[in-house]
Amino acid sequence: MDWQTSEDTVPSAPVSEADARRLGGRPPATGAWRDGDPAGDRRFAAFGAFTTEGGATLPAYRLAFETWGELSPARDNAVLVLHALTGDSHVRGEGGPGHPTDGWWGDIVGPGAPIDTDRWFVIAPNMLGGCQGSTGAASIGPRGAEWGARFPYLTIRDQVEAQLRLVDALGIERFAGVIGGSMGGMHALEWAISHPERVARLGVLAAPPIVTADQVALNSAQLAAIRLDPGFEGGDYYDAAAGEGPHRGLALARRMALLNYRSPEELNLRFQRSWQSDVSPLGHGGRFAVESYLDFHGNKFTRRFDANAYVTLVEAMNSHDVGRDRGGVEEALRRITATTLVLGIDSDRLFPVDGQHRIARSIPRTLDGDRAVVISSDFGHDGFLIESDEVGGHLRRLLDAPAG
Repeated sequence: MDWQTSEDTVPSAPVSEADARRLGGRPPATGAWRDGDPAGDRRFAAFGAFTTEGGATLPAYRLAFETWGELSPARDNAVLVLHALTGDSHVRGEGGPGHPTDGWWGDIVGPGAPIDTDRWFVIAPNMLGGCQGSTGAASIGPRGAEWGARFPYLTIRDQVEAQLRLVDALGIERFAGVIGGSMGGMHALEWAISHPERVARLGVLAAPPIVTADQVALNSAQLAAIRLDPGFEGGDYYDAAAGEGPHRGLALARRMALLNYRSPEELNLRFQRSWQSDVSPLGHGGRFAVESYLDFHGNKFTRRFDANAYVTLVEAMNSHDVGRDRGGVEEALRRITATTLVLGIDSDRLFPVDGQHRIARSIPRTLDGDRAVVISSDFGHDGFLIESDEVGGHLRRLLDAPAG
């Protein structure tokens, strides 16, 4: 549902002919990181059998993760940064072998940055079910072939419990901060509710307490686009030749989603009714510039992501309801003991600010009382990635605050 990659930390812009040429050639069947690909800055941790909330079992799993900074002798300066739906562990650093994009939060994490790696030891895992090094549908399963659509259904809570094993293996008993935006914010909330004793400070950015029926409906159309692509083959497409996988459906899902992440104001301002070329789109075969923008980013996405992983992660996001089996949303949020920053974006049409205000009202110890802090941005949901100065200022405030 959100597109947490470096390409989204800048405003939308018309697509040039040079941009379009960079995507020449047929897209691969999957853009997943595979064993044998360059590891880049990733580290890996392997674990034994894992049973999901639904009762399915992974015989073993692996999480890819990256770290920055140094863990203190007291092990009390660790900050967990959790990525969004199509992000990964590459929070900062250049793209290159093993990393299809530059780090997605390089202005926020680093030496002297709001999450200062001269002070904090930052850990960023690729979530279970992802496709950039952690076990997911593109990984080899017990049959000696990719899991495909046989990969187990996961919930947000499953993914947090998988991360817990990584944290235990690293010897971290309590985080100085757990911070996430959008889907990463869902994980952050689950950390603070399920394991309150392990979270001293909590940052929830542009994330809701539940995924609503409206949001599930938007997701269902995206998943249908993937599943209806003839190249999807029921999820068993990994042997397909370049150009014969489910790239059309995946690109269409990406286009649908992008409309939720940017605001109408930004798209109208950036593109207006401009044409992509001198050929008129009014019955003469030309295209509007905004159409080319959506096509370009849809096609680009197919080169770095996996269709099955998209299905797995969107379904996990649909599971998000902090109040499930906990007496309701408010009762669940009252379990949080961390000092908490709740941040929303006034133009967010994906997860509107009323959800962040609902979160803030029930957490006992927030920086801003019973209201979320709301930043003004033309960039919609993606504002938490783009508005680095404002978001960074609030994160500094959180990490400087007394621990809960």
